[in-house]
Amino acid sequence: MPKFLVAESETATERDERRKHAGKSSGETYAATLSQLRPEADVTIVAPADADAASLMPSDLAQYDAVFVTGAPLHVYDNSAEVRRQLAFMTSVFASGTPSFGSCAGLQLAVAAAGGTVRKMKRMEAGISRRITPTDEGRHHPLLSGRGPCWDAPAIHGDEVETLPANATLLASNAVSHVQAVEIRHGGGVFWGVQYHPELAPGEIAVALRRQASDIVDAGLAETVGDVERRADQLDVLQGDAGRTTALWALGVDHQFADEESRRLELTNFLEHLAKC
Repeated sequence: MPKFLVAESETATERDERRKHAGKSSGETYAATLSQLRPEADVTIVAPADADAASLMPSDLAQYDAVFVTGAPLHVYDNSAEVRRQLAFMTSVFASGTPSFGSCAGLQLAVAAAGGTVRKMKRMEAGISRRITPTDEGRHHPLLSGRGPCWDAPAIHGDEVETLPANATLLASNAVSHVQAVEIRHGGGVFWGVQYHPELAPGEIAVALRRQASDIVDAGLAETVGDVERRADQLDVLQGDAGRTTALWALGVDHQFADEESRRLELTNFLEHLAKC
């Protein structure tokens, strides 16, 4: 039976807020997705940001077949106790040698723990990360196996990777964020990560858009909150019917964005190629 560890990047308050709007914390969403991909897996959720979280040493983490680090509205460049605890956790993950995967803030935590830097974006990426393109290395990397010359993916983030650490390989970029997919080898461990969200369904992105509607308008991505709401409505349509042509056309995406198997491709590739199970 595979043993997976999911690390919440959200604080307790952020977890409660997400449950109110989306029904699950980010870690619970990850756990549900992994349970669908590997029904036989034993999935444990931890919250390294919490002050009362148990310290997990590399020897503890080595008992797992893979570690997954979630997204969250945290800023890795903040010198807060919550961030310091999560960076210490990620350092232990690398030292354990356990393969790890992260999306959005999970990617940023791995970058910072390995010596790279993260910065606030000039303009956020919200709803859909468009025209993600593999690098020369990415075209032949198993993380992106099955991806075409470019693709769109669910995304919402206001921070991005500024500089990659040593022993990192850039795998994909787009016009908004240079680092969209990466492999990091550090401290005896291997991390695969993406800036976008293969674990999230369209309806969950819709919830995130509604929660951050004012920020999206302030960023100049939409004229009004009503515009954001209409975009979210189309995502909700795809949540119920991934093949709805009208919603695909309105959002400017193809079926791979909404199709569950296609959307989760990077997670599936990680489980098949890197996880110890």
